[in-house]
Amino acid sequence: MSETDLPRQRLGALRRALLGLHKTLVYSERRTFERVVGRVSTSGELLQLVIHDPWFVWLRPISVLVVEIDERLDSDEPPTMADVHGLMNTARALLTPVEEGVGFGTHYYEALQRDPDVVLAHAAVSKVLATDTEK
Repeated sequence: MSETDLPRQRLGALRRALLGLHKTLVYSERRTFERVVGRVSTSGELLQLVIHDPWFVWLRPISVLVVEIDERLDSDEPPTMADVHGLMNTARALLTPVEEGVGFGTHYYEALQRDPDVVLAHAAVSKVLATDTEK
């Protein structure tokens, strides 16, 4: 494995785990949204809700982090281990549940409490984050 392969591999693993978590969170929020507001008929309607509806706005920080990883992976310069450590630290900070307050951490805490699938997706991201030896 070359010097540039390991950072790329680690960022790819983080990206995949974050996408899995994001998808799980979207479907978890969909179920809650449907109980409160009404049925979401199609995946296109769900996509529009995720993009535009305030109900789903709290999920955007994960999307932004995935875009940051994509940009680093697509850059002309190969990612470094410093990039890996920085992005993993960002993910660690983002995915810290907060029991009280406002913002992502509080919504994330609530999702972890109500949906075992979110707990499993969180565990998958945590496993990837554990591979980062410089925290």
